[in-house]
Amino acid sequence: MVIYPAVDLKEGKVVRLNQGDFQRETVYSVNPLDQAEKFTKEGAEWLHIVDLDGARDGKNRNGEIVKTIQENTSLKIQLGGGIRSLARMEYWLSSGIERLVIGTLALKEPEVVAEAVQKFGTERIVVAVDARDGILAAEGWVYDSERMVPDFVREMKGIGVRNLLYTDINRDGMLAGPDLDMLKFLLTFAEMEIIASGGVGSFGDIVELNQVGIHGVIIGQALYTGILNFSEIVQKFGDRGC
Repeated sequence: MVIYPAVDLKEGKVVRLNQGDFQRETVYSVNPLDQAEKFTKEGAEWLHIVDLDGARDGKNRNGEIVKTIQENTSLKIQLGGGIRSLARMEYWLSSGIERLVIGTLALKEPEVVAEAVQKFGTERIVVAVDARDGILAAEGWVYDSERMVPDFVREMKGIGVRNLLYTDINRDGMLAGPDLDMLKFLLTFAEMEIIASGGVGSFGDIVELNQVGIHGVIIGQALYTGILNFSEIVQKFGDRGC
């Protein structure tokens, strides 16, 4: 299982939002590169970056920061937030970004995601399944759709998607543990590599996710508050996780 430390960008700063609420933010760094370098020194191989401004308004406002991190670290970057066209995907992938996380576009224009999977390969496209009470949310989690998680996942499977990022919005930033019930349910039929996000707050959470067969886990709040330390995660589980 791969462990992804998270860097969420808003107005050029590293922040964390509680339950995806833009009014409940905590700024942890004004220098995202410093934070990325810190994770590198602690043994990270991957970095999960979210452009929160882009997720909300569809424009990659923190793109230059992403480039700076890419050019000045050895980290593989998994990038999401505001990527809503095939052209934008091609721009980032040709720039050396390893993987893209697609959310709103997958919900509104799944045919574009199907084309991206065919053009760029299954390993470079991850579809975000951002859920609040079992219902998909979009555009930076600002609004809820009418789509239920299982139906959407089945649709993504049908168009060739092989990588999912599942986030329980109500758990995000709350450190109360991941949504194991939904993750286990998705694993019964999805036949995809699933990355879990939202709620991780202990070593035990990481172990449980690995035991149920989750491919990767994103950790944010627990690292920034000091509940978990990435170098200790590496020491305990290895540089690829459990």
